[in-house]
Amino acid sequence: MGARSRSASGSKDTDRRIGRRALIIGGTAAAAGTAVLARDALGRLWWRVPGVDKPREAGAVDYGGARWVAASDANWRRADRPDDYGVDMVVIHVTQGSFDSAVKVFQDPAHGAASHYVVRKDGHITQMIRELDVAYHAGNRDYNERSVGIEHEGFVDRPQDFTDAMYAASARLTAEICARYGIPVDRKHIIGHVEVPGTDHTDPGPHWDWDRYMELVRRARTAGTAETAGAAEPAS
Repeated sequence: MGARSRSASGSKDTDRRIGRRALIIGGTAAAAGTAVLARDALGRLWWRVPGVDKPREAGAVDYGGARWVAASDANWRRADRPDDYGVDMVVIHVTQGSFDSAVKVFQDPAHGAASHYVVRKDGHITQMIRELDVAYHAGNRDYNERSVGIEHEGFVDRPQDFTDAMYAASARLTAEICARYGIPVDRKHIIGHVEVPGTDHTDPGPHWDWDRYMELVRRARTAGTAETAGAAEPAS
């Protein structure tokens, strides 16, 4: 009886020691996990401290086929997307003017707006704002923070402005953006400026061929996925 009691007592002491050890180890792991989360958060936020800028490569583009021309920093807001704002949408615009005039006004600090990209009729693409930054393009703060804006040279009432080269180049751009952020290729996530709540814009207008454009985006997305899969296959 006494022996059993001592054994039981010893067992309880062992359980308490194991319990304390587990608690210490668990607490240490939790503290380490918290430290990692805190470090990651600081890594995303440190550049927001006054006087500190996040390192950026001058002239870098997010889309390999684009040429860089910087928009005025009055027309966009520095961010760290998708870490601080998730990107789940592409907004299609029409410039209501020439390619050159769009680039010029986006460089004007008094304009107060700019898109990430401008697509010319011949398919040339200029990037003016990094995708990680918030462009003032949609006229709606929430949509600005969660989207990439693409302008297209032309006028909403001139269907001839929307050339084959423009459709094809823009579709490849949109497909790559969708792939980069996991955006579904559908009309809930690829929208026109006219569909942004609270805006008074009508672009891309009634002559923008959405069926054609979406099919081109899907083809480009599928082709991009196939290329990525092929590149990942080991050489035989």
